[in-house]
Amino acid sequence: MPLHCWSSARYVIPLPEQHRFPIAKYGLLREAVLASGLVPAEALHEPARAAHEIVELVHTRDYVSRFERGALDEAEQRQLGFPWSESLVERAFRAVGGTCEAAQAALERGIAMNLAGGTHHAFADHGEGFCVFNDVAVAVRALQRDGRIRRVAIVDLDVHQGNGTHAIFAGDPTVTTFSMHGGKNYPFRKVAGTRDIELPDGCDDDTYLALLEGALSDVLQRARADVVFYLAGADPHEGDRLGRLKLTFDGLRRRDAFVLGACREVGLPVCVTIAGGYGHDVHDTVRVHVNTVEIASRYAT
Repeated sequence: MPLHCWSSARYVIPLPEQHRFPIAKYGLLREAVLASGLVPAEALHEPARAAHEIVELVHTRDYVSRFERGALDEAEQRQLGFPWSESLVERAFRAVGGTCEAAQAALERGIAMNLAGGTHHAFADHGEGFCVFNDVAVAVRALQRDGRIRRVAIVDLDVHQGNGTHAIFAGDPTVTTFSMHGGKNYPFRKVAGTRDIELPDGCDDDTYLALLEGALSDVLQRARADVVFYLAGADPHEGDRLGRLKLTFDGLRRRDAFVLGACREVGLPVCVTIAGGYGHDVHDTVRVHVNTVEIASRYAT
């Protein structure tokens, strides 16, 4: 059976020249997984627009309304990092829809993937760091509301700490958050999660993988989760402009294989999102994401 994926790549947002956000990577990723045959056309879905009542399981009605109307003030827009547009609104709701749909499919199929998402810097009442809504948090709350799951583990291996995710689930014993991230990297004011591992600048494959292998099985055991959300960031790659780590393509492949293998070993379904990636060469970022798709496809049933 193929790996089922969701892509919101056609919802492109207008950005100023030299903007740091690599919007092109989503379209390139969609093209690459189709061209390679990793995901057949019938298994690549366009996400529905997430309904307001779903998004508002996590985000305040005031924030959702003001964002949708383009009523964020200048400071809020600077914190978000995007100029407002109707295209941004549509993309934000579609990206959340993709993770919600992928999460439902993961429960049924064992694994599924959103070729976007992982917007872990979004807080309940504001966005920041190129993250409008927290797609993983919304998907978690939607599944809990519907009685599909009770307990969750979030394995966040983006190079930046998911401060918004940690804040949203602070004090909630049903959600375990595990993050490995650059200790000196953005966000500079971290929010404590269930388990955080701070990495030094220049961290290499062997150091990274040893830390991951020493922690993940314990995290999964303690979480007693019904599903895992895996943020498979490409930004730990050595060619990333913002990452400051030194992981190779092979090291990131080994990371993905270890995470997905550990989840399969204990029988946990996994919803994968691609999270960040800001390569000097966007094709390097896309290559990391394609490798994640290839490894995830091995676990599709």
